[in-house]
Amino acid sequence: QVQLVESGGGLVQAGGSLRLSCVASGHTFNNFHMAWYRQAPGKERVYVAAVSWSGGNTYYADSVKGRFTISRDNAKNTVYLQMNSLKPEDTAIYYCNADGGSEAYWGQGTQVTVSS
Repeated sequence: QVQLVESGGGLVQAGGSLRLSCVASGHTFNNFHMAWYRQAPGKERVYVAAVSWSGGNTYYADSVKGRFTISRDNAKNTVYLQMNSLKPEDTAIYYCNADGGSEAYWGQGTQVTVSS
């Protein structure tokens, strides 16, 4: 079992920045590929970014490419999402995901609201 706790969300003006953090516990962190997803009101949860277990490979949805950066610190069991040049359409609950292949876990989410 893996527990994931997100933090760092909040209210920010368009053009601003936030950094989300997700701390994992309960399992060997570097066994998991980590990702961020988001869910806007009335919409499905969608993929935002992912990072491989080593941190050497990163992947982004087209909507955030060039603005968001995912990274991880395996010594701290933490994955980050640096979000720059935020837009109102980035408003959503952001969820951390740990994918071990045969098992996957989700955090409780953190709200990000971008005002215009």
